[in-house]
Amino acid sequence: MKRYNPLTLCAVAAVATLIALMAGSCNTNGCTDNRSSLPIAGFFSMETGAEIAIDSISIGGIGAPDDSLLVNTGMKIHQVYLPFSSEAEGVTFAFLYDWKNAPQPDMITFRYKTIPFFVSEECGAMYRYRITEYSYTTHLLDSVAVIDSLITNVEKVNIQLFYHTETPETE
Repeated sequence: MKRYNPLTLCAVAAVATLIALMAGSCNTNGCTDNRSSLPIAGFFSMETGAEIAIDSISIGGIGAPDDSLLVNTGMKIHQVYLPFSSEAEGVTFAFLYDWKNAPQPDMITFRYKTIPFFVSEECGAMYRYRITEYSYTTHLLDSVAVIDSLITNVEKVNIQLFYHTETPETE
């Protein structure tokens, strides 16, 4: 049986530990896939509180990144991302209804504070947003509720948009 010098065994173990530590420090497993803080708005029934799907609607951002069209009519959606700009303190979204005799578009305006947030050495920094106030029109939209005013990269509904889904009874 061959005997090994205890100092040699300690040196081999130390080198193996060092290699393992170096390999672990170079990975990006500590970095989340979603590094964007985007508020998610969900559509809900005013009468039941249940989540609903809406179609025949176009949604665009005014003052949002690229002032883009977020949803084009014909898509059936139950949630929508409403992007905020880190270079602004507010944004407005237009909800255009696409059918004959549709009411005027509903507008929702959010005022917010941009909060730089250091995630980690691997991921760097990102922005979070804190909604400070909001306003909206009620042409077809009944109401808006901000469930969590702190917008992070966690995928959850932060904003609830309530619409009437049942025709009121006439007496």
